[in-house]
Amino acid sequence: MTYPDLLRIEPTSRPMNAIVSVPGSKSLSNRALVLAALHGDAELANLLHSDDTAVMLAALKTLGFSIDIDGTTVRVRRPADEARLIPATSADLFVGNSGTTVRFLAAMLSLVEGTYTLDGVPRMRERPIEPLLEALRQLGVTAESTAGTGCPPVRIASSGWKSNEATVRADVSSQYLSGLLMAAPFAGKPISIRIDGSTVSEPYIDMTISQMQSFCHAVERIGNTFRIEPWSGSKGMLSYAIEPDASTASYFFAAAAIAGGKVVVRGTHRRMLQGDIGFVAALERMGCESFDTAEGLGLRGGTLRGIDIDMNAISDTAMTLAAVACFAEGPTTIRNVAHIRHKETDRIAALAKELRKLGAGIEEFPDGLRIEPRPLAGCEVDTYDDHRMAMSLALIGLKVDGVAIRDPGCVAKTHPRFWVDFDDACRQG
Repeated sequence: MTYPDLLRIEPTSRPMNAIVSVPGSKSLSNRALVLAALHGDAELANLLHSDDTAVMLAALKTLGFSIDIDGTTVRVRRPADEARLIPATSADLFVGNSGTTVRFLAAMLSLVEGTYTLDGVPRMRERPIEPLLEALRQLGVTAESTAGTGCPPVRIASSGWKSNEATVRADVSSQYLSGLLMAAPFAGKPISIRIDGSTVSEPYIDMTISQMQSFCHAVERIGNTFRIEPWSGSKGMLSYAIEPDASTASYFFAAAAIAGGKVVVRGTHRRMLQGDIGFVAALERMGCESFDTAEGLGLRGGTLRGIDIDMNAISDTAMTLAAVACFAEGPTTIRNVAHIRHKETDRIAALAKELRKLGAGIEEFPDGLRIEPRPLAGCEVDTYDDHRMAMSLALIGLKVDGVAIRDPGCVAKTHPRFWVDFDDACRQG
């Protein structure tokens, strides 16, 4: 879809009464694509079509995999006569600004004999990957940041994993560990991976392991150590259905919290693999009420109050909560999300700057921020080529006239139809 350079948000004067659908999870989709390719033949239902999955699909095609797309169902196959786990022995791969793509592919490509480079947009060259490269070097792989910055471009030269154990840091991103876990069953030997230090976004590790189990891979966790047995090599097509994106659902739940009324997001429920469904519990702490329906989890708005919250486990929704906090009684403090400074943009600094422009009282910390509700005034807000900035700041426009989103097309990273779906949901009342 195409959007103008500037999109004005129309305030709403009536409570919501909406049932909405959101696309498949970006995090689950890119993990499923890697697991499907390594399995050799898998059909994925409800795959997200977005910029992030597009660069992953394009990379898999370049690597020699067959990709058949029918709507949101995608089949990934290795050629029937191909003996190699990854058909191509060399490739230059473009990963855009997709952190999951560069980190998961770097681990995957290290499994086989070959030489590969991965690079992306300018912002990708600022996103750290050195902890993963260091873990791959422990496994006997030549893995380097060619610019010497610890960020892409990345060069992988390998003849397979030589060691059966590695230690990885996960205090900046849990994706380093997730990439290693998904690759490990195909190393041809039992593998042990240990986390060094603290871990961010712990639910994403649990999600990775659950997905691996669906692809017939067993992972044993003892404390901070993960043990993975070699894949048995079972054949035949595997089918896997991808959940709706819980992070995207957060914007619709937040819309009901701000505008009042209620919203139901189809296919969501409290036991989803994605930890970001925990955002609903955060809104309950602020005064909203959740409820279950046959179609999905619902949320009813209430009188909002500020809270003090550690959002490390659901950090992708920290910006959504900050928007809600602008309409609460009393301040809200968001803590323990320092790692979101290394996402598509420095999300703490960017969010603080834009909320100040709108009139909110903001105190920025190294690991979060404090939002003091004040009278807001609409203005043009910048999105920093970050889909979550755009979607979160749009929520302010539900109650504040004059909010306009610059570069609204950046939502294509995870939800190309977001503005259509957002408008439709807000008109249901």
